[in-house]
Amino acid sequence: MVRFTKMEGAGNDYIYVNNFAEQVPEERLPALAAAISDRHFGVGADGLIVILPPTEPGHDFRFRMFNADGSEGEMCGNGMRCFARYCYDRGLTRNPVMRVQTLSGTVIAEVQRDAAGRVTGVRVDMGVPRLRRREIPVTGPADRTALDEEIIAAGRRFRAACVNTGVPHAVIFVDDVDAVDLAAVGPQIEVHPAFPRRTNVNFVQVLGEAELKMRTWERGSGITLACGTGASAALVASHLRGRTGRRALVHLPGGDLEIEWDEAGGHVFMTGPATFVCDGQFLKDY
Repeated sequence: MVRFTKMEGAGNDYIYVNNFAEQVPEERLPALAAAISDRHFGVGADGLIVILPPTEPGHDFRFRMFNADGSEGEMCGNGMRCFARYCYDRGLTRNPVMRVQTLSGTVIAEVQRDAAGRVTGVRVDMGVPRLRRREIPVTGPADRTALDEEIIAAGRRFRAACVNTGVPHAVIFVDDVDAVDLAAVGPQIEVHPAFPRRTNVNFVQVLGEAELKMRTWERGSGITLACGTGASAALVASHLRGRTGRRALVHLPGGDLEIEWDEAGGHVFMTGPATFVCDGQFLKDY
């Protein structure tokens, strides 16, 4: 039996396990993720996120995230917002600002509250976006960028701007995101040979100087209602391609995210909702 909490951030839903209390062996986490994320035979989610004691000094918590297929991701923006709210609301910390250890480095999350102390959202410092091919990674000259990469998939040619905002992303600008057959092209671009560790795929429509619309095929999980690292990558790519400024409201099927790319420090900041759905006990073997 494993006690869990389900949360969602703009429709991107994850199962959370507090491993301070549950102590699931870490080698069993991929199997638990695949079993509990199944929408027919499990609880149903885009993946599993586990709250763990840090192994590096200077951190409050350690974040491990697994996609619905059991593969591990380095980071998750929507997942991090819910992670921070869980830790704050469930009393694991009384500090609304926390330093979290992830596979992509240190992430700082801040729980935002109104005058009455009620949580209104979470702001996450996503760090400095990584643009060199070796950092994303993308095949080709290691120290060059890949902001206009030709990708052939599903019999079509796409131009992708590749960015790592904690995990790899391919951002593809289109005139109408709703017209994209995401289920057909998403999985093919995800495993394209240009991406040694696979990639998340974001189709983005520019609505204005500070407004974007996006749909995402998430690596290891498929079509998702929102992607925080993807929204961050979309803003970075759109600014570098001269399509928007450094701040935008990103409309996703599950809700909106506010993204800002700070010019002074180069960090990307993402602000959005984090909502509790339910608590439960997972009784099946995994």
